[in-house]
Amino acid sequence: MGQNSDRRARILLINPNSNEATTTMMVAIARSAAADAFDIVGATATRAPAMIVSADALEAAASEVEEIARANSRACDGIIVSAFGDPGLAGIRAAMKLPAAGIGESAMLEAAENGRRFGVATTTPLLQAKIDALPDMLGLRSRYTGTCFADGDPEVLMRDPARLRAALAGAVEACIAQDGAEAVIIGGGPLGEAARELQPMFAVPVIATIPSAVRRIIRLVTA
Repeated sequence: MGQNSDRRARILLINPNSNEATTTMMVAIARSAAADAFDIVGATATRAPAMIVSADALEAAASEVEEIARANSRACDGIIVSAFGDPGLAGIRAAMKLPAAGIGESAMLEAAENGRRFGVATTTPLLQAKIDALPDMLGLRSRYTGTCFADGDPEVLMRDPARLRAALAGAVEACIAQDGAEAVIIGGGPLGEAARELQPMFAVPVIATIPSAVRRIIRLVTA
């Protein structure tokens, strides 16, 4: 979509986790990363868990993400899927012409720029196979150093921001020191605030997924 009309372009951010507070947080981060010409609106899944922590839940979320996209397709100019495994993204692209970006693919493409080796720090070990599959799909396997997981139950960590930040910092450090990552992605939409707080703490780039997806969708919408 060109920017020659008076109407501000509207980006729909779909939260595949059924948590309205998380959607509000994600939308706030996305708005802070978006240009003034863009409106960001949120939509929240209702059938998924409040926090997707397993491969089965991630796969199950795809159909509802696609339904939300179809229901809102005439009211937006682009779509962000805001869960790290990008559930429903392939289906959205197959079914409609709207530009769409997932936070997982967006962050990995950004992390791998200039030939960087990159890792992922996150809280959900049950999603390791899904995370490992993303670099293969994107042709980035040779640059991917692996995923390191924060110590602690993901849902317990989410209820304690200071503990979450500390646990993720440990995982980022492991990506750098043990795996040789030259950039580290904080893997998860609900981890958006923690990602922003972690960025100044490390010498290597710490990639926050939601701003990455905003930058990517703006490029796609304005192309």
